[in-house]
Amino acid sequence: MRLNENTALVGVSVVLVPYETHHVEKYHKWMENADLQLLTGSEALTLEQEFDMQRTWREDADKCTFIILDRSILEASAGRDEISAMVGDVNLFAIQLDDDHENAAQEQANAQPAKKNETALWQAAECEIMIAEETARRKGYGREAMLLMMKYAAENFCPRVFVAKIKSDNTISQNMFNKMGFVKQSESEIFHEVTMMAPSEKLLVHFNNVVSKSCMYSAWRKHPTAPS
Repeated sequence: MRLNENTALVGVSVVLVPYETHHVEKYHKWMENADLQLLTGSEALTLEQEFDMQRTWREDADKCTFIILDRSILEASAGRDEISAMVGDVNLFAIQLDDDHENAAQEQANAQPAKKNETALWQAAECEIMIAEETARRKGYGREAMLLMMKYAAENFCPRVFVAKIKSDNTISQNMFNKMGFVKQSESEIFHEVTMMAPSEKLLVHFNNVVSKSCMYSAWRKHPTAPS
């Protein structure tokens, strides 16, 4: 997505930055890990294919991605070492809901009308979050990054509902989304995954509590700062 190509989202513990070519090699090393492939439902790619995927994320209007940086590591290098600070990524995909999930979304949202600036492409957004670095897990980074991403989406392309598809045995991720207001809608025995949903309106209380600052990525790289 071109919309976020020059956007940095600065939070308390994490900073979200656009997925750039200088991030690809470390991302590729992450995705060589069989456990991460299983958790994310991904297949191993060559480095060349990974660069192609980065370009796809940049160009496609129905995808939005940010790399998650550990703010403390970043500050230790005066903001110069993004690669060492990389801990994961957070993504959104524009999707169409099937009839059952569309009805559930309407019920959760109390049949509230769509916002005027809601685009047909982004009526529903599927969420993905990966904390690849083991040392960065169980620190709340995933929750903060996901809330920063959803708040950005709500302010810029206004999906009516957010959807998360999570492996059935990934209870940690299910609990995280549950605490943010997502409700389990279905479970697939074929794909071994749970589908959870939350209308944008019901996430507002979480968005309002997120400490964040949106700034130009190019300017932020020269003078990295974070909210107090």
